[in-house]
Amino acid sequence: MTSKLKAIIAGTTAVAALSLAGAAAAQEYKIGITQNNVGVDSYQTTYEQAFISAAEANENVEAVVLDAGGDVARQIAQIQDLIQQNVDAIIIWPTNGQAVVPAVRQAKNAGIPVIVTNSNIAEEGFDFIASFSGPNNIQQGASSAELMCEALDGSGNIVQISGQPGYTTAIERQKGFEDRLAEACPDVTIMETQPGDWNREKSQRVMEAFLVKYDNIDGVYAGDDNMGVGALNAAKAAGREGIAFIGATNFAVGYEAMGRGEYYGSIYQSPVDDAEAALQTAIDVLDGKDVPFLNYFETPKITQENMGEFSKPVF
Repeated sequence: MTSKLKAIIAGTTAVAALSLAGAAAAQEYKIGITQNNVGVDSYQTTYEQAFISAAEANENVEAVVLDAGGDVARQIAQIQDLIQQNVDAIIIWPTNGQAVVPAVRQAKNAGIPVIVTNSNIAEEGFDFIASFSGPNNIQQGASSAELMCEALDGSGNIVQISGQPGYTTAIERQKGFEDRLAEACPDVTIMETQPGDWNREKSQRVMEAFLVKYDNIDGVYAGDDNMGVGALNAAKAAGREGIAFIGATNFAVGYEAMGRGEYYGSIYQSPVDDAEAALQTAIDVLDGKDVPFLNYFETPKITQENMGEFSKPVF
């Protein structure tokens, strides 16, 4: 067997594929992936590396690896290019869960199964996808709310830094957090929510503005640790102490901040698991296996108390 990975990491819609010929004893698949924005944070960078490694390790997979650079129009064009290439399956990490639905419909109509990874598309597009592989973002938000309740002992005033507007993960984590917070500790009040766009520097600026506006911030919930640590840095620079920081998607910087006692808790999520699960889900769909429509992987709570049970994140 000589078939190898052909990975094309491109920010444009032009797709060039290298070809290696070889006799196959098993079914070979050409699988395309269009990602959200590899350069925006270390999670997505590590995800891409893990996806490429997983595809390289499977001699029956030829992979076309693309990055939309956060541009929904580019991602739609990339999906259309993959359809034109007649790939066997398309994996999409949506830049915008609503805007990509028509392109996903086109893939479905072309007979190409679509697997959504990490962040789901809008519910109206569910009829056009074979499976979603990734975390349960609603549950992650709910678990973060429970951590906030613990940290504040059931009462206090908090601010929220959400992810990229229009991005399903951001929407779901915020909803899960707000709904569960209202149930579990109604005496915790969210004073304001602003987007941090998954960016540490922007989140630091958002937190700086919160600190000027509010004298009584007891806690901060951020949609991921990258943003949460940006908020922590702002508070440290301002000399504001006694604030509980809760995140999701435990980054190395969040893990380290927990170890210093500066960060209360987060949700442990591996980009390596995420990438490998997406590729395996696509292969299982193509092999005709029975795959859950919502194919979640486990994302447990991590705090200062139990962090020793978890390896430091590689991203």
